Amino acid sequence: MANNLTTTVSSAATTVTICRGQPTVKIGERINPTGRKAVLAALQVGNFDLVRADAIAQVEAGATILDVNAGLPSADEAQLMQQVIAAVRAVTDVPLCIDTPNPQVLAAALAVYSGKPLVNSVNGEEKSLNAVLPLVAEHGAAVIGLCMDDDGIPATPEKRLAVAGKIIERAGRLGIPPENVVIDPLTLTLGADSRAAQVTLATIRLVVAEFGVNVTMGASNISFGMPDRKYINATFVAIAIQAGVTCPITNPLVEEINAAILAADLIMGSDENGMRWIKAYRKRQKGKG
Repeated sequence: MANNLTTTVSSAATTVTICRGQPTVKIGERINPTGRKAVLAALQVGNFDLVRADAIAQVEAGATILDVNAGLPSADEAQLMQQVIAAVRAVTDVPLCIDTPNPQVLAAALAVYSGKPLVNSVNGEEKSLNAVLPLVAEHGAAVIGLCMDDDGIPATPEKRLAVAGKIIERAGRLGIPPENVVIDPLTLTLGADSRAAQVTLATIRLVVAEFGVNVTMGASNISFGMPDRKYINATFVAIAIQAGVTCPITNPLVEEINAAILAADLIMGSDENGMRWIKAYRKRQKGKG
């Protein structure tokens, strides 16, 4: 089995360490206009108040990295991404996960970023590898690698593992070490395939055993189309942490998800003397008072 690797990401002032055996790192997903009409409407008129409020709320809820997405139809996305980064930076210094499939937008974001960001994302498609990895190498960033390639999302864990290996190998050619590659096994919805979670979990275990790299996932994808999604998401993220996920992308404002992550860390021995669990419990009790 491969040794567990340590990934670091940073802002100008704050460094976050991601490693199996340490507390799970929560990447806050809410700064994203996709599927969030209020954020979309605000950004369309150049209003960044909601972006700043979301940044503050997610950090207060325990997110130590914030995903930032500026995918706005008919907008100058490169300029907008720089503005979103500036808005977040005005209220918090946590490291950022720059979320864009567009190399031009990524280049613009990296040009104004101080520190070592996490890039979301590259995949096994030749076009993506050739466009994204050189930017990651140039700026010394870390990058999320999605387990899909020119043939789409593989149906089996073994084929997804092969895509992960391809991404890690191609990154290495450019001097990007394995610890700077965070693999996303991809999570599809149970509403379309009752085996979707099992394939994802099996992929996580294979990636950890083969490469020892850190693993992320879009935790809420598992429940699309299902009722009472927060319970599915919370249960799935806890099981995924046991399998090897170290930094899920999720909504830290959902109490059930936060509790599931904390409980998983406690059970996995990543919360010494249960102090993080106890602190969170006291905070919840104070909020009810």
